[in-house]
Amino acid sequence: MKYVNADIVLPEDLLKEVQKYIHGGMLYVPKPEGIKAKWGENSGGRAYLTHRNNEIRKQYRAGLGIEHLAEQFCLSCDSIKKIVYGKK
Repeated sequence: MKYVNADIVLPEDLLKEVQKYIHGGMLYVPKPEGIKAKWGENSGGRAYLTHRNNEIRKQYRAGLGIEHLAEQFCLSCDSIKKIVYGKK
């Protein structure tokens, strides 16, 4: 989150109204409802990890070992175990 000076972005009358409630402090302005997305949905990170994890499970069921999968996907053995033994 980036700090923005209210003098720059708010109209003068709105700034004066806000100053009635907070004087020289910092104010968080949340995004409007409906804009909130789950982590990684906008960037594609969530879809990428879901696809990767499904591929790891598929290869594990096909007989590949934990160590081989860890090397192939550049993850630790513990991470691979969490993916293949976890719920999904």
